[in-house]
Amino acid sequence: MGEAMVERDPHPVLAWLRREALPLVVMLLLLGAARDSLANHYQVPSGSMQPTLQPGDRVAVDMRAYGLRLPFTSVRLLATGQPQRGDVAVFDSPADGTRLIKRVVAVAGDRVQLHDGYLSINGQPLQHALAGELFGNKQVSLDLEEGGGPDIAGITIPAGKLLVLGDHRGNSFDGRFFGLVDADTVYGKAVAVYWRRGQGPAWQRL
Repeated sequence: MGEAMVERDPHPVLAWLRREALPLVVMLLLLGAARDSLANHYQVPSGSMQPTLQPGDRVAVDMRAYGLRLPFTSVRLLATGQPQRGDVAVFDSPADGTRLIKRVVAVAGDRVQLHDGYLSINGQPLQHALAGELFGNKQVSLDLEEGGGPDIAGITIPAGKLLVLGDHRGNSFDGRFFGLVDADTVYGKAVAVYWRRGQGPAWQRL
């Protein structure tokens, strides 16, 4: 009789990969889909939203606030809300596609004026205190140390559009320069600072 063939055990690493690779890939895909469709984060690159946000702050972003999208695409599956005045929104710049974070200050149908950094919406001034504005019951502080930037003489926001501005009105590349933003392309709503530059972990709602 010939010698019995001895079956070698596979290398432990190969055995582990065969057993665990598929579940790991599925888990990573699910985590990526959740990050892309449910919640994400954003690191603030500039001072255009001072004093609300500082460069280097990390912000939690609710991806479900305005719509559920097919993971890894911009296809909206379900509308869940619309951006409102006072929201801090994350979106792609109409100018060059750069991801930006700004405040939504006017929505479709609003008549907008901006003078010396202060807004009037539908004839009602939003200024509530020194260097501050009131969006409904949301009190917003502004940085006007470098002035208010370009004025807006008076425009009416058309259907499906938004006007976004930085809280640092004199030093913000915003809707005064790149124009209005399509409401249905807004990426998500910034809900809180979870890592404050120079301070570490935090949870400061926006």
